[in-house]
Amino acid sequence: MTSAGNWNRENTKPKNYNADLSIKQAARILVLGSRDDPTMVRVFEDETKLPDQTTIVGVGTKRDDFDWDALRREPPTVILVTTKGIKDLLAELLTTPELASSIQWVHAKSAGIEHCTSPALAASTVVMSNAKGHFSSTLADILELRGATMGIVGYGDIGRATAKLAHAYGMKVIALKRRRVLDDDKDAYCEKIYCASQDPTALNTVCAESDYIYVAAPLTPETEGLIGTDQLAVMKSNAVLINVGRGPVLDEKAVIDALTMAKIKGAALDVFEQEPLPADSPLWKLKNVLLSPHNMDQTDSFQHEATDFFLDENLPRFLRGLPLYNVVDKAAGY
Repeated sequence: MTSAGNWNRENTKPKNYNADLSIKQAARILVLGSRDDPTMVRVFEDETKLPDQTTIVGVGTKRDDFDWDALRREPPTVILVTTKGIKDLLAELLTTPELASSIQWVHAKSAGIEHCTSPALAASTVVMSNAKGHFSSTLADILELRGATMGIVGYGDIGRATAKLAHAYGMKVIALKRRRVLDDDKDAYCEKIYCASQDPTALNTVCAESDYIYVAAPLTPETEGLIGTDQLAVMKSNAVLINVGRGPVLDEKAVIDALTMAKIKGAALDVFEQEPLPADSPLWKLKNVLLSPHNMDQTDSFQHEATDFFLDENLPRFLRGLPLYNVVDKAAGY
């Protein structure tokens, strides 16, 4: 199954497929999540309203929630992930012989997929997609100063949405990404894009040049602890560190030390190594820190729209055998 490219709530035409095309395959959906999830009302309130040849064959968050004999008789073709803590369960589903041959598509109702990744997922032949493109514009809104430099670590969909706003406010924008692509030199918002795989000093360069360091990198084995003592040491004394990606991308202790000793001006942190942030964390007492509980992108509708994206955009494509939006690299973790 090929990719239709990346979907973005601001730029992509909705329902951009031919609804008259015949349905080629059934979608038997196994939901790794809860029926009580208020953002999944459209899926569970009346399953007769789901598209033709679409059924829910199981819902749960742990092994005992499922009737495995029934799943073997009617194996799922689609796994929809709506919660965390299911990495081992997903791996088991993908390595159970009677099920693995039927599962064709795994969709995460989130932008990050670190709660799904495993060797079993990476080795499987299933296509995986996610919900990036829904959270970009809400995560892009921060306080900027005209003429300041915004350094974006992780120049994916969220990073680009941030760059667009920063550029509009008159900021100089530089960015760091893992791999360079041909059109990087033609980017409309970035003055320069650094490539981590080609230049091992690129991360420190971005940190040293930036007034605002905006971290939107996914959590992978390569990015865990990406921003640590070395990077904090080269930041400007008036630098502000912003993390909207995943908590473990920052070395939290090193960040706390830098903030406590005023080595950097401040930080805005939406994600943490441990969530919820423990009550005894020193971050609560620091006056130069803005904290939010992993909800910086949570408008009233953001998770409902991620459900709509699954139902209205990718599910109809799957049923018709069309390329899916937001296909991810299962091995890379994003």
